[in-house]
Amino acid sequence: MKNIKTTLLFLVIFIGTFNYAQTTRNELTAEEKNVILNKGTEMPFSGKYNNFTEEGVYACKQCGSHLYHSTDKFKSHCGWPSFDDEIKGAVLRIPDRDGKRTEIVCSNCKAHLGHVFLNEAYTSKNTRHCVNSLSLEFIPSQKYREIAIFAGGCFWGVEYLMESQDGVISVESGYIGGLSEKPSYQLVCSKTTNFAEAVKVVFDHRLVSYESLAKLFFEIHDPTQDNRQGPDIGKQYRSEIFYMNQTQKETAQKLINQLKAKGYRVKTELTKATAFYKAEEYHQNYYLRKKSTPYCHKYTKRF
Repeated sequence: MKNIKTTLLFLVIFIGTFNYAQTTRNELTAEEKNVILNKGTEMPFSGKYNNFTEEGVYACKQCGSHLYHSTDKFKSHCGWPSFDDEIKGAVLRIPDRDGKRTEIVCSNCKAHLGHVFLNEAYTSKNTRHCVNSLSLEFIPSQKYREIAIFAGGCFWGVEYLMESQDGVISVESGYIGGLSEKPSYQLVCSKTTNFAEAVKVVFDHRLVSYESLAKLFFEIHDPTQDNRQGPDIGKQYRSEIFYMNQTQKETAQKLINQLKAKGYRVKTELTKATAFYKAEEYHQNYYLRKKSTPYCHKYTKRF
């Protein structure tokens, strides 16, 4: 009986780990699938990271694991991004099926990256990881990152539409503005905590401004509704911007004034950001995982 219980426990852990790995994989375009899953190769000099020199980290496009530091990138003029070192344990080397080269893959999800070549004397490390841009996702240095927090009804829809904006690095669903610590979805739904469903948006301010994101926020939900959004009713679904600094507050107020001047009866509140609590995992990337679209959020041009 003890052995049976041990086996069952192992299976539960294994299945849970497998499911978690599956849900953390990103959606891929047809071109990305050809390279990452089918081990194809993008055209030389066509990749967006070939002549790219920003500071940051290069992550796996499929699972998000960090693979390379920008400090290890160098110009080899071969037509593909080149690195002379990887983050320890992040990349696996496998004999290529052509019998001549060595393939490199993400050690976490086995996504195809490209090939590694030795003894070419490009750098002192004598190593060249020749990587397809389509296999990578660049994460800029922390100094270029900024955070915005928006509450506009069910966080599923706000998250989904914010993620489509260029310059956005990540969007996380969660709770803010409440009266307790470590809230749960059940507690928030009890309508006794004052928490709002919100999203924390991390963005590269060189690529998209806070004002652009705030405008998008006002255009993907109805800011004239009070404590509701579509069929979702309750204070947790209120329209509220939680500003990180005075500049964000002034920007948001300016946009509200513009909307009011156009005749919109804006209900959106402005509140200094307090602790943001990440929601349960089953709330993250909800529509992406369900392969569906929001039921109460859509884009409506207002500016």
